[in-house]
Amino acid sequence: MNRTVSALLTLPLAALFALTLTSCGSKHENPARSATLPTARVHTQAVALKPRVMTEEVVGTTRAKLRATLEAKLSGRIKTMPIALGQEVKKGQLIARLDVAEVAARLEQAEASLEQAERDWKRVSTLFEQQSVTRADYDAAQSRLRLASAAVAEAKAMMTYSEIAAPFDGVVTKKWADVGDLAGPGRPLADIQDPTALQIEADIPEAIAYRVKRDSRLDIVTDPARAPIQGLVTEIAPAADPVSRTFRVKLDLPPSTPLMPGQFARLLVPVGERSSLRIPATAVVQRGQLEIVFAVDDQRARLHIVKTGKRVDDEIEILSGLDGVKTVVITGADQLTDGQPVEAN
Repeated sequence: MNRTVSALLTLPLAALFALTLTSCGSKHENPARSATLPTARVHTQAVALKPRVMTEEVVGTTRAKLRATLEAKLSGRIKTMPIALGQEVKKGQLIARLDVAEVAARLEQAEASLEQAERDWKRVSTLFEQQSVTRADYDAAQSRLRLASAAVAEAKAMMTYSEIAAPFDGVVTKKWADVGDLAGPGRPLADIQDPTALQIEADIPEAIAYRVKRDSRLDIVTDPARAPIQGLVTEIAPAADPVSRTFRVKLDLPPSTPLMPGQFARLLVPVGERSSLRIPATAVVQRGQLEIVFAVDDQRARLHIVKTGKRVDDEIEILSGLDGVKTVVITGADQLTDGQPVEAN
């Protein structure tokens, strides 16, 4: 059946597929049409089978390596909380200040007791030197002084707990409370993460977990339009989860990663290798719903409708349509017509 590409594209889709089944790869073209077509200069490449690593995708989650949920060590109303969601904070910066009047009163009481204990100890010490009191009285006064000093130190430590500070440089990712809320042990105030150091956490099925080794590098896909990112395996759980039968794996991401904490990514775990027919992606021309590749035969372009598979770097896998083809056009294919004379560079 003699048809040009322009005639092919005007047919209904169903008729076109029926036509291609009988005419795809045909070496016959309209002689009059071919004679009028100019010779096209193209670049070609030999078709060959190439090995490809087979992978299985495992969904993972991006997390900050350094993250913390801040809580108060004592109970009290939040008096000040000078942070906002998404705000950058420095290590030691104030996150919240509590109203701890009871602790302040306890500190004042402890300091008064310490003053009294110091006066008593000085008086007893003088009397002890004059042998007016016993050794037991002297030791008792000294013990009261030490207890009073410890009470003051304890109260001062409790006062420092009234201020919650950032433990490291990071970003506020969540606020659990605000001014006026009651804070206390076990009640989170804010979440802080360091976005400069990220990692991927993924649960690897036990069937392929043995293929992942510590200190190895695995590809991570974040966007089909972007090249994979390589992550370094830093942690592997020594035991499987008894419910999901998976192993938790953590991979460090490079500093320039476009991911943010909380986003998901696909981890590519190698599971084997096989050979496949691959050609440069530039050789595949999209015309409507058809994928077309032009082969070179007897110095003419021959149209082949193909079925493509996965993309590997700048090449694409060809599943069918190029049986017996030895050379394909890799540049300028979108300007060719079936049967057009070509001159390969």
